[in-house]
Amino acid sequence: MGRARLVHSLIYSSSRSFMDLKALLSSLNDFASLSFAESWDNVGLLVEPSPPHTVNTLFLTNDLTEEVMEEALQKKADLILSYHPPIFRPMKRITWKTWKERLVIRALENRVGIYSPHTAYDAAPQGVNNWLAKGLGVCTSRPIHPSKAPDYPTEGTHRVEFSVTHTQDPDKVISALKEIAGVSVTSFSARTDDEEQTRLSLNCTQQALMQVVAFLSQNRQFYQKTEILSLEKPLLLYTGMGRLCTLDESVSLETMIERIKSHLKLSHVRLALGIGKTLESPVKVVALCAGSGSSVLQGTDADLYLTGEMSHHDVLDAASQGISVILCEHSNTERGFLSDLRDMLDAHLENKINIILSETDRDPLHVI
Repeated sequence: MGRARLVHSLIYSSSRSFMDLKALLSSLNDFASLSFAESWDNVGLLVEPSPPHTVNTLFLTNDLTEEVMEEALQKKADLILSYHPPIFRPMKRITWKTWKERLVIRALENRVGIYSPHTAYDAAPQGVNNWLAKGLGVCTSRPIHPSKAPDYPTEGTHRVEFSVTHTQDPDKVISALKEIAGVSVTSFSARTDDEEQTRLSLNCTQQALMQVVAFLSQNRQFYQKTEILSLEKPLLLYTGMGRLCTLDESVSLETMIERIKSHLKLSHVRLALGIGKTLESPVKVVALCAGSGSSVLQGTDADLYLTGEMSHHDVLDAASQGISVILCEHSNTERGFLSDLRDMLDAHLENKINIILSETDRDPLHVI
């Protein structure tokens, strides 16, 4: 590092302030909610030094290896944001025997936290898959599997609807139902078979549902005409796994390959031509998924699948349907996002802390 660059770096770092770890975690969740993550994933704060813990330097990496950990310690990181969670399966002991256990030991000994967003950043509107789609050219995109909102729009998980005639004393029925915890009641007038009725709509929790059913079963007229609906959390329009991208203008497969290589800064990719397709075949619709895309892409109608890795048989299945497949190796479809992430977090955190990218992080596979 030259003297001028070193001085600039020192001034730049000294101008930053610290953030309390909990405040930083809250801001990171505001940036991309961990609720977006897949249920099988292990996201969030994985290693926490004893509080209070302040963060001056946030270190970004795609994979946290021992080499990357050494770099993070040399650069005085206080928190490592590792896109892939270095702790995924439960650990029964923390010893010096395995490399992942050693990561935890070194992090705690040096008071460095470890945070992983993984599939929360895959699903986020401004996340990894959105970045990957930028390399295709001008297109419109939507999630292949949209995420659901973290909460129901109304209280409860079920809706129960039935009608009460005026001879059955609607007010008495409503009063009895309101005594059940976790039930909200809406009523409105209705007419069925020229008879004035009161239509009741109940929102209720899973626990309250059985009490509501037990109450209604005491009156056969209620019970036989009761409708029970299971409520769904709303879909989030721009959030979810994978992206289905429709180009404004079709390009040849050969052109698309060059665009992808340029965007990912790769000299080589792996290609499986769809049956009946050539390098001159037009590409209009691309289905993509950063990392390992088999489960996300499977069954999606597109001209091209773009991902890091897929199983041999899933590639054969896609090709048999005339869908070409481009594989770039797992983390090559993710790592470039970190540069965008640094800029976005700088803005989101209002330049309060120093954010740096790993220089040693790389995909373990390379072409020789």
